[in-house]
Amino acid sequence: MKKFWHSVMAAALVLTFLSAAGASEKKLTVGLVVKEPTAPYIQAFMKAAEEKAGELGVNLLIRDGEGDSIKIMDIIDTYMAQGIDAFILGGAVDLRALVPGIRRLNEAKIPVAALDTSPEGGIVDFFLSFDLVQSSAKAAELFVEGIKKRNGGTVPAGVVLEILGDKADMFSHACTEGFDSVLSKYPQLEIAQGEGKWNNTDSHAVVSDLLTRFGNGVLGIYVQTPDIMGPGVVAAIEAAGLNAADFGISGICIGPEGIDLIKKGKMLGAVAQPAYDAAALAVQYLVDKLRGNPVPQIGDTVVVEGALWSPAKVIRNPWADDGAFVVLQGPLVPQEVSPDDPRLWENMLTK
Repeated sequence: MKKFWHSVMAAALVLTFLSAAGASEKKLTVGLVVKEPTAPYIQAFMKAAEEKAGELGVNLLIRDGEGDSIKIMDIIDTYMAQGIDAFILGGAVDLRALVPGIRRLNEAKIPVAALDTSPEGGIVDFFLSFDLVQSSAKAAELFVEGIKKRNGGTVPAGVVLEILGDKADMFSHACTEGFDSVLSKYPQLEIAQGEGKWNNTDSHAVVSDLLTRFGNGVLGIYVQTPDIMGPGVVAAIEAAGLNAADFGISGICIGPEGIDLIKKGKMLGAVAQPAYDAAALAVQYLVDKLRGNPVPQIGDTVVVEGALWSPAKVIRNPWADDGAFVVLQGPLVPQEVSPDDPRLWENMLTK
């Protein structure tokens, strides 16, 4: 039966508070591994996890896995030796290579949550993210509308640039799937791909090369994640003596950099990643599971009034061997939500 979770969550929060207040209860410890702690969205993960852990009265350990699966598995082993009660994966690159570490956690009956990307094996109790395919399709629709607006309501023949993150990354594959689901309707468009490698230096270089190659034939530039590649793309456009607003830059994941580009009119729009909310919910659900409180189940819909990520359907994780995927909503900025909205994590970081 489908459930609407807002009332259950409220009751769970009360139970969690009462449970945390029990003097005889062991203080729980959650271990978090992040991919790149200097990246703003990772900082949002850490801030949210720290604040939620403090609210719930649990310990939080944070280590940088540097996106390296071997290092992440070493950290998992260290965490297990330290006696963690739950584990959160806050991003990785090779989601298959680290599966043995996830399975060791499973064998030890340590619940697992994942943010950003899901391990491609093992049991992940809670994967919390927006739907990368659907969100990318939403951004691609905006991208095409931008092309139409700049060309008298039509989509002419020409070239569009798709700046990927990394072809080896599940995240990048999902983004391209969503993008292609929209762009495939316009066979007159040639898609030229380039890898920005999730950074501004490589995105600048690849866009510079593609603009040189295709010249005036470029109708638009789609950036999979403008938060960490958008500034490099804009810099390349401007270095070529062109106007970024003429390329309708769109994508998913905004970041402080993307908010700035939107406000300056250099980016058309993007779907906001619910980074802060995902990490806060991960800590909440893991602690609730450990304390025997209700947690979302596959088939539920989690509803919290006023939350940008709500409603969130809970489906089976399609990447892991088992577990729930809590599909958070991501609003389109600035079309659906103002870039100044205080609920955006980009604005929370400045508090």
